[in-house]
Amino acid sequence: MTSPNGTGYLLPATGAQGLANYPHARTIPSTAKTIFVSGTSSRRGDGTYEGCETRADGTHVLDCGAQTAAVLRNIETIVRGATGGRCGLESVVDATVFLTDMRRDYAAMNAEWDRVWPDRTKAPARTVRASCRAAEREVER
Repeated sequence: MTSPNGTGYLLPATGAQGLANYPHARTIPSTAKTIFVSGTSSRRGDGTYEGCETRADGTHVLDCGAQTAAVLRNIETIVRGATGGRCGLESVVDATVFLTDMRRDYAAMNAEWDRVWPDRTKAPARTVRASCRAAEREVER
């Protein structure tokens, strides 16, 4: 199916299916403008992180779902700004997500991803990787 971010390709039902809403591949028309977004996390303008509560002892309580929502909002802000408001998350073609604890956080990240992209044929192609731990955040794009 075609959407603002091109055409998604899904493997036949007999093939391994994604664990969240994303196509196996996405093709985009040659006339599309390409924007690369980098280093986006749930960090706010004041340097704090959404989805991170800092306790009095300096340890952190992290909420991967809240951080995923914040990352996606930040990406949308970047895309809208770079395109003069003409595009948003519906135009994202590909995403690489880094989680610090795959076992603990994968389901929460997927739940937020699926809320933003309920139709996998319109979702970006996606890869999720484990990364080194940053004390304040669980999700980074």
